[in-house]
Amino acid sequence: MLNVKIYSFSYKKSGIPIDETPNGGGFVFDCRFVYNPGRKDEFRSLNGKDNEVISFLDDEPVMKVFLENVYSISSMAVENYLHRNFTSLMFSFGCTGGQHRSVYSAEKLKRFLQNKYESRINISIIHKEFPELNKN
Repeated sequence: MLNVKIYSFSYKKSGIPIDETPNGGGFVFDCRFVYNPGRKDEFRSLNGKDNEVISFLDDEPVMKVFLENVYSISSMAVENYLHRNFTSLMFSFGCTGGQHRSVYSAEKLKRFLQNKYESRINISIIHKEFPELNKN
């Protein structure tokens, strides 16, 4: 079984997560080029799992293109790892505070992979800056 770990993190606070498997590494995606909803007062106290932030980022054209590319890369990697019987794969999404864009992107990838691979992979998600979000 392929175990996929998906992280969100802050470049300023915790930095890029370390892959603790024997593979080392993993994919790191930088979300800082997408407009930060945290710059708007109404989103400042929210995170990437809140409906208001999700709606905002769903409407961002740059985010849509970014995620399409992430989905393409992640699909190629998962297919390759499944074919080669690898057991671990890691994806990480970083932004300034690890609150909006990275959380949103990590959650979107989780749903995409769950829908595409169902029982063929085991997915865990870790929000480094907001551990309380790690529950479904």
